[in-house]
Amino acid sequence: MGLFGNQLANVVEWTEYRDDSIFHKWSNNEIKKGSKLILRAGQDAIFMYNGKIEGIFRDEGEYNIETDIIPFLSTLKGFKFGFNSGLRAEVLFVNTKEFTEKWGTKNPIALPAPQLNLPGGLPIRAFGNYSFKVDDYLALIDKIAGIKSEFTVEDVRMRVIAVVDKLLMKWISTEGKDLFNLQAYSSQISSGIKTDLDMELCKLGLTVTDFNIASVSYPEEITKMQNKAAAQAMVGDMNKYTSMAMADGMTKGTSASNLAGDMVSMSMGMAMGQQMLNQMKEGNGAMADINNDQVGSIPKFCPNCGTKTTGTRFCGNCGTKFF
Repeated sequence: MGLFGNQLANVVEWTEYRDDSIFHKWSNNEIKKGSKLILRAGQDAIFMYNGKIEGIFRDEGEYNIETDIIPFLSTLKGFKFGFNSGLRAEVLFVNTKEFTEKWGTKNPIALPAPQLNLPGGLPIRAFGNYSFKVDDYLALIDKIAGIKSEFTVEDVRMRVIAVVDKLLMKWISTEGKDLFNLQAYSSQISSGIKTDLDMELCKLGLTVTDFNIASVSYPEEITKMQNKAAAQAMVGDMNKYTSMAMADGMTKGTSASNLAGDMVSMSMGMAMGQQMLNQMKEGNGAMADINNDQVGSIPKFCPNCGTKTTGTRFCGNCGTKFF
């Protein structure tokens, strides 16, 4: 079987890969002569010896550890496999992909709202998502991998949830100029939280690549007040009011034909009213013209007795009718 026949070659690889795992420790205690390293896409392999990083390998593929790996290790370049023992080294596989997770406020956040006279403040909730990835291998090994055999996305999520309420309160107070329209300032608030959260997670060797606020929700009473104020503002514009009425009719199940008929009837009624108003104005003008014509035909002096008239249709002296 050869000189090293009693030494079984092994394969150094991450066989139990999970999407939510941030790193994996290779479990064997000894690397045998003839061993191979298999590195898949989205993985880095860190070789450690006596707790020190000896080399980091990033390109996917299959490598012969004796000829392709050891010559590049910091303090093990001249290592030769012995007769009865192999290389006692640790291999840490790191998941290099970007992780994206959801977040949400653990409890309602009470914001100061003096205008509402609420002793405890205005309670709001918010949710969104964030992304992170491994950035600093030294910090990762020192704080996490050196003492844990496994570290998952759920572990990071619990750390984020523990601080996000406090950060949200801080940056709403800084950037939330309109307490009742925080969504308009979500970009500025998210940017501030991302910076602070990155400072928190960098201690673990992680970096936050993105942070977003998807929605901010208010108590039901506040939401009703906002909707009512918006509706009143719309009524001031007839066109908007008409559109709102049509939408309301659709919501209540009114058919399109009935709704169209109602709109036509309303338009006809308005037109008829306007026409009647115009006719009344024209009639009043005609009567005024007739009266003016009649007044203009009365003579200044009575043709029968010559007495000066007073603007009436009869002579005040002899009673003669003028027309």
